[in-house]
Amino acid sequence: MTAERIKGPASYFPSIEKTYGRPVSDWKAIVRGHYPARHGALVAMLKDEHGLGHGHANAIVAHTLAEDGLK
Repeated sequence: MTAERIKGPASYFPSIEKTYGRPVSDWKAIVRGHYPARHGALVAMLKDEHGLGHGHANAIVAHTLAEDGLK
């Protein structure tokens, strides 16, 4: 039996944790601390203030907004 493949923004999470040395829950808390803000502004904040790459920042923001029912 094979494990179900993770799709969408969550598929980036293992790489994000490995690359930046912090759990995804930390990044989600940072995003939530900047509410209310638009998706693009949150992505820019993660990139500019924390050095995340665009794809990683976008994945965190998209997943967090969807989880909070804001997307």
